[in-house]
Amino acid sequence: MSKNIFFLAMILAASGLVSPPIALLGGIVYGFTAAHPFQLESKRLAKFLLQASVVALGFGMNLHQVLQAGRSGFLYTAVSITLAMLIGLGFGYLLHVGKKSAFLISAGTAICGGSAIAAVGPIADASEEEMAISLGAVFILNSVALFLFPLLGHVFHMTQAQFGLWSALAIHDTSSVVGATAKYGPTALAIGTTIKLARALWIVPLSAVTAITLKSKARIQWPWFVLLFCLAALLNTLFPAFNPAFGALNHLGKIGLTVTLFLIGTGLNKETIRLVGARPLLQGLALWIIVGAGTLALILFNWIRV
Repeated sequence: MSKNIFFLAMILAASGLVSPPIALLGGIVYGFTAAHPFQLESKRLAKFLLQASVVALGFGMNLHQVLQAGRSGFLYTAVSITLAMLIGLGFGYLLHVGKKSAFLISAGTAICGGSAIAAVGPIADASEEEMAISLGAVFILNSVALFLFPLLGHVFHMTQAQFGLWSALAIHDTSSVVGATAKYGPTALAIGTTIKLARALWIVPLSAVTAITLKSKARIQWPWFVLLFCLAALLNTLFPAFNPAFGALNHLGKIGLTVTLFLIGTGLNKETIRLVGARPLLQGLALWIIVGAGTLALILFNWIRV
């Protein structure tokens, strides 16, 4: 029975009839109420679909806009990542969270959620339990952000440019950034996705610093899908004659993202919350509130802008 429901929900998510937030909510409901028949396979498929969907979304963007947003967001990204890492490690120390879990939660919040944790975890020689705790804490908050941020954006009357920048700086994972900004508008989607992918590139220097500090020989993962996203935007800019085909690919990217969020949602269940525990979740929550509120204030007062 749970298999049939799973496949029917997958088909519905891929139909284009439901929005990304609803797909995520449906996945969460499934995770809490049914025994997941394909838990490992779902995680692998979600990772692939997310990267493929981000590349496909690039076919709907202009490279000039991508480069402009990337340049303007570079300094904000560098500063926010550094501060988030320092504050996150400080909270981890105060709350007596394990050193590796605290480091991974900080990295996930500072850069790009689960992708950063998955890249840095093996280099830090984190155990499966430490990885699970960190991923769970970041994912729980990441899911909340997808629903909360668009509401707050409208409450504060943010422009699409402002919301795209805020989402990229304050939401953990690329999937929720794309989901939240796609709901807010096309300009928000372009800015949010571009700046978030620029953040994802910081996985490489963080991994290198971690490897040097810990004298680890683990392989550093390069987020190749970010470069493919830029290539897709380049093709869309240089060959306007192919706009119908590129538009179809862009639409497939949005559908793929919706399915991705459903799959991610199915991974959240009672066991995830139990495993995370109060202290790591409190560390992630405190760090997330500071990053979110701080960047929101800076954007609303026009101290940072795209």
